Amino acid sequence: MAKIVMERALRVGKPQASGPAVVIQRRAADRLRAGHLWVYRSDVEELIPSLETGSLEGGALVTVVDSRGIPLGSALYSAASQIALRVVSAEAAVTREGYLGLVRERLVAALALREVLAPESGENDACRLVFSEADGLPGIVADKYNDLVILQLLTQGTAQDDVRRVVTEVLTERLRLATVVERPDPRVRELEQLAAPSPEALYAAGGADESHAAKLATVFTINGLRLHFDSSAGQKTGAFLDQRLNYAAAARYAKGQALDICTYQGGFALHMAQRCERVTGVDASRAALEVADRNRELNPELPAVVDWIEADAFELLRAYEASGNKYDTIVLDPPAFAKTKRAAEGALRGYKELNLRAIKMLRPGGTLVTCSCSHHVPLEEFTAVVVAAASDAGRRVQLLETRGAAPDHPAVLTLAETSYLKCLICRVG
Repeated sequence: MAKIVMERALRVGKPQASGPAVVIQRRAADRLRAGHLWVYRSDVEELIPSLETGSLEGGALVTVVDSRGIPLGSALYSAASQIALRVVSAEAAVTREGYLGLVRERLVAALALREVLAPESGENDACRLVFSEADGLPGIVADKYNDLVILQLLTQGTAQDDVRRVVTEVLTERLRLATVVERPDPRVRELEQLAAPSPEALYAAGGADESHAAKLATVFTINGLRLHFDSSAGQKTGAFLDQRLNYAAAARYAKGQALDICTYQGGFALHMAQRCERVTGVDASRAALEVADRNRELNPELPAVVDWIEADAFELLRAYEASGNKYDTIVLDPPAFAKTKRAAEGALRGYKELNLRAIKMLRPGGTLVTCSCSHHVPLEEFTAVVVAAASDAGRRVQLLETRGAAPDHPAVLTLAETSYLKCLICRVG
């Protein structure tokens, strides 16, 4: 069967007979033709190993063909993830050398785009440099915090030394950096069955004599606020740069007494402290709140009184509502409740409870900033949850702004999963 499929593919003139290929079902082929970039494992019909090696290893470049043997392009193959294929080119039979050339070319283009979307200034020196599929670089993410770049290589095909070398070369050739360090997303690493990368920096301007700790920490600036970043600490690989413009928008609407639920390291809270009298940031992580407090100390000019509470968001809101606590501004920015499609229903219930309690606790004319970063919960469903919460609370809620991620996190219109962040700014009557 493998030979027959490859012969069919050869007749249309694309894949090489010696190269590996993956045959996919018609529905997956139709999605790729419509511009989608992923093939799920359930849509794979057959794996065709390389005739030279007789095997198909995780991380290999493969030609994707439909059930008739017609080539659809080249993709990175994962032997572990439910996303079995990530398309890297519309051309079939792309070699590893050719792929590395594409990586270099697309990295250069991504950096040039960031010079337009998020130019460095005294007000902002942090942004997402590379956003995976959005920049034609599946499995590669890079964030810049001042002179420190955090690199994530998230697939079996990208977490390899040749990719590390090319990415590091391009970054250091085109940017003035002190450090480039690789930090994996723990959940993705588990899904892709990837080994932990070396803790050593991929690049350090000071060389081997510079202390390891100094390479991994910096102070960066967004919207004029100074914030700490330490890549060796915390449960996250980043500092929510996707919320950069939403932080600023929340500050424009904030007033009076404000509550920031799931504050993490104080992003929304410290921005609102520019306008409010008092801001309370809540998070379940003591380590995150300790960084938030250090961030407050970095910005002594903020006029608001700021305090931090270590607590579970649901438990605290229940207690505050029962006690009759009232606020002028409330931000809800929980972690992704729906990390799988099957979890979406439970996520909607969680969003409903948080928003219902927040709406009840807002004074008339108050501001609700409510966010979701679950790509399995689309904007329409998230908005419907807030509508239902407003109805149950018996409050008139006006939608003032519908926002998404900052433009250095561009979405691919044919890949809905890249439009993951939703931010609604509402006035509660």
